[in-house]
Amino acid sequence: MRKTNWRKLGLGLVSAGAIFTLAACGGSNDKKDTAATDAKTLQVSVGKDYVEYVNDIKGAFEKENDVKVEVVEKDMFDQMDALQLDGPAGKGPDVTMSPYDRVGQQGSQGNLAEVKLPDDGRYTETDKKQVSIDGKVYGAPAMIEAVVLFYNKDLLSEAPKTFADLEAISKDKKYEEDGKNVGFLARWTDFYYTYGLLAGYGGYVFGDEGKDASDVGLNNKGAIEGISYATDWFKDVWPQGMLDVKANENLMLDYFNQGKTAAIIYGPWGASGFKDAGINYGVAKIPTLNNGEAYQTFGGGKAWVVSNFAKDKDLAQKFLDYLSNEENQTKLYDMRNDIPANAQAQEKVKGNDDPIAAAVIEQYGVSQPMPNIPEMAEVWSGAENMMFDAGSGNMSPKEAADNAVKTIQDAIEQKY
Repeated sequence: MRKTNWRKLGLGLVSAGAIFTLAACGGSNDKKDTAATDAKTLQVSVGKDYVEYVNDIKGAFEKENDVKVEVVEKDMFDQMDALQLDGPAGKGPDVTMSPYDRVGQQGSQGNLAEVKLPDDGRYTETDKKQVSIDGKVYGAPAMIEAVVLFYNKDLLSEAPKTFADLEAISKDKKYEEDGKNVGFLARWTDFYYTYGLLAGYGGYVFGDEGKDASDVGLNNKGAIEGISYATDWFKDVWPQGMLDVKANENLMLDYFNQGKTAAIIYGPWGASGFKDAGINYGVAKIPTLNNGEAYQTFGGGKAWVVSNFAKDKDLAQKFLDYLSNEENQTKLYDMRNDIPANAQAQEKVKGNDDPIAAAVIEQYGVSQPMPNIPEMAEVWSGAENMMFDAGSGNMSPKEAADNAVKTIQDAIEQKY
């Protein structure tokens, strides 16, 4: 999935009483009155689906800090794109939300303020890496995502535990369609879904834990082994339509929703569609690879961030700590079914008998943070045709990997 500094107001150390005293002594002064009002307001920009949540929890923070939290509705991606221009113009928010893979880029470009994460065990090392770049932290993890395994409980008595189990399903004649087998399907032409396979065999995007863009590891021995494994599925098992990069998602979902496919790798966002289709589905961590390693997906999600143009960064930092505490992270799940990043809140979620949340939490535990350096943007387009080239037989797995890496490296060299 695919997806400068604000002038200082100088009022941070002045008490509210002193502000009003100065205003009274100076008579009517619109400029001072406006500044005093601004100093008591924290503007928070969120997408439509988070407005109710922030409005619901903000009251205690407002009371404790004698501040008004003004919630502004704006699409998350639009807000992040606008921050660079709106901030210096005095129109941007103090706090907003960002997908993990935009945090490092926006932080390194000077659009986000550095923040501190509470040292109370609420975050794992993976969480911290999601919001860090060059040793600096630019956000507070809010929620997590990971692709998982969905399976049809009417077709399988239990979730497949290994890829050997999936291979056995692919040999069952009841899943045959026009001479091909659709018992297990995965959208491996999409790099977002493919990466877990390549990483499990030893491939990687960038060296130094995603920080060294000069070292692209998508054509090393492990990555080629992963591509070769997927190529066998494309050539020997799956119908031709699984190579169609534009239509294979719908094809996979149609087979699953019709009860013809026993298991698929997909995101938790697909659950409502499966329910509407009447599928008695189960959810689990993606099975272990044949080399005994985990399928190491990208760990995704969103973070709360502070604009580098915020009027009161200390107050904004307090609000991030408040948003990410156990109580409010649990409320995030209760109101929106978002799986919280806070480890203590996750323990509460695990007790709710929610198989989707449990599977995502378990899968996220073996996931890798998506590199958040700007060069990551070139990987998506560069790796776009890699699996198609190999799976179609147009190139060998090594040739497809080498071609993808060269495309990525050339783009990085030209743009950075």
